[in-house]
Amino acid sequence: MAVAGNYAYEAESDRGLRVISISDPLHSTEAGLYDTPGQACDVALSGDYAYVADLDGLCIVSVSDPAHPTGVGRCATPDWALDVAVDGDYAYIADLQSGLRVMSILNPASPVEVGFYDTPGGAQGVAVAADYAYVADGPNGLRVISITDPANPTEVGFCETPGDATGVALSGDYAYVADNAGGLRVISVSDPAHPSEVGSCAINASRMAILGNHAFLNVNSPGGLAVVSITDPANPTEVGHYYFTGNSGVAVDSNYVYVTDHRTGLWIYESYEAGIQEMSSAEIPTPNAGPTIVRGALRMGVDSRQNREYRAELLNVSGRKVLDLHHGTNDVSGLAPGIYFVRQPSRIAKVILTE
Repeated sequence: MAVAGNYAYEAESDRGLRVISISDPLHSTEAGLYDTPGQACDVALSGDYAYVADLDGLCIVSVSDPAHPTGVGRCATPDWALDVAVDGDYAYIADLQSGLRVMSILNPASPVEVGFYDTPGGAQGVAVAADYAYVADGPNGLRVISITDPANPTEVGFCETPGDATGVALSGDYAYVADNAGGLRVISVSDPAHPSEVGSCAINASRMAILGNHAFLNVNSPGGLAVVSITDPANPTEVGHYYFTGNSGVAVDSNYVYVTDHRTGLWIYESYEAGIQEMSSAEIPTPNAGPTIVRGALRMGVDSRQNREYRAELLNVSGRKVLDLHHGTNDVSGLAPGIYFVRQPSRIAKVILTE
């Protein structure tokens, strides 16, 4: 998933590159589709082009007209192209057992590999900043690779992680690694030759994006989207969790968080820094009613979409649980007036408590 302007670009496996209009986040719609030759795993944007990691190589798609994306160039890789980052005239591909592949994209119609570095594990995620590529290398943690000379990338440092590193995002002097069962690992890269872990948070996740002081992670188990405060990188803390059944990718732009669910499509959340509010889905035609206004008592019924009762929780705006809710009438008179959220397995609903 990548976002630019009024469009979100989704790498959707066998369907290829999907372009979604998000000019009105409450009514997002598909604007265009390009069926890449392979299986689209990831996408990065630069100028008028989308660069797609298409499992067996890099596929470059013109998105100058988002309604009519058009393939313009392609370059194969030795293994599975799982992730892509673009910096200047180069695209950097996490190519699983073939490590980091460097492609010249100076001519988008004819991309060509100019260099590679065979990492010791399985390269699954990549992020680029300044003269370095940061590779999530599966069981071999985070690898820091100098790309000062793109034709001769060279490893300068590494930091092992306890799990399986598949995603990496950068913010300031830190690399945030989604380490699956190993959780979120925070690694200082202020000295790229000596990266060192400074903090962690036990969330089983494989991809993430960062917006301001929060990291947004797609959660493998129990699923959904986790919100982690990284105000203090040494003590990353989960402050919210929004449950749904599947999650494939996450991107952020301005005040919005975009989450792809491989079962139900695109979900859009609005970020309030202290928490997030669910907005509309691009795939599920659910009504977008205003918040429920409650005074003293909150009545809970069944989840109509599942036609059965669910245990529910009441969360404050930071995502912390303040009350377990049950079927029937719940006394909320002891809570401070303000905005809260009711969390059930199939939805999150906004509630305003008044005096």
